[in-house]
Amino acid sequence: MAPPPAPAARVWPRHRTAARLADLTWPDLDDRRPLVLLPLGSCEQHGPHLPLDTDTAVASAVAERAATRLHGTLDVLVAPAQPYAASGEHEGFPGTVSIGHTALSLLVTEIGRSILRWAGRLLVVNGHGSNLTSLSTAVAGLREEERDAAWWPCAPKNSDAHAGRTETSMMLRLRHSAVRGERAVAGPTDPVHLLMDRLVAESVRGVSPSGVLGDPSGARASEGERLLDRMADRLAEDIRAWRVSERGRLGLPERRPVIAPAGGGR
Repeated sequence: MAPPPAPAARVWPRHRTAARLADLTWPDLDDRRPLVLLPLGSCEQHGPHLPLDTDTAVASAVAERAATRLHGTLDVLVAPAQPYAASGEHEGFPGTVSIGHTALSLLVTEIGRSILRWAGRLLVVNGHGSNLTSLSTAVAGLREEERDAAWWPCAPKNSDAHAGRTETSMMLRLRHSAVRGERAVAGPTDPVHLLMDRLVAESVRGVSPSGVLGDPSGARASEGERLLDRMADRLAEDIRAWRVSERGRLGLPERRPVIAPAGGGR
């Protein structure tokens, strides 16, 4: 069931390097009010075959690709990614590091307050669905303080829930050498809404001993490239329009189930 290796001769399109906050000095930011994109991921299990930073890698890639699409029309910077978030539902697996919803909400709030002292806008590009509970609360609070903040989810249409074909394809594209294809196994493939009661009660390990919700079979780097590009296109379009909901969500929501947090509210 292992995903096949990417063709050795495949030449991927070059992506312009995004402007990164970490590469600048403070005088570079004088007299600027940029939009800052903050990739928010997780450090959590992604089955026996994907690396722990999968969500962070995807959020970072989508943010950087969107920033390059906006180059020359908007002043956009990509901030260093935040890799620790709310992953309590995955704490049954070693390697997962969760700071919980209370800490994540405070972290996003304080990062937002600090960045928006000098930046014009902040957009949190979220790569982990269970962050949404605390993320939306924090961003809504920043907006109540009249700070121009928003969040946006990396959620490909019709994707499986966790460590299945969707994420495996994207990681084959982003970091093929980190994908342990020989270890890939299928987990429950039921729609997440049918598993939700068990996920809340038993956490992910109780539902899937492998940690996979979906089936990585058939994953391809070429599919991952398409998924990443489509998300980046949509993100760039939403940034240009900059329509923000009451809860801080940028753009129109996509229909995709999200795993609810489990494990003591973490």
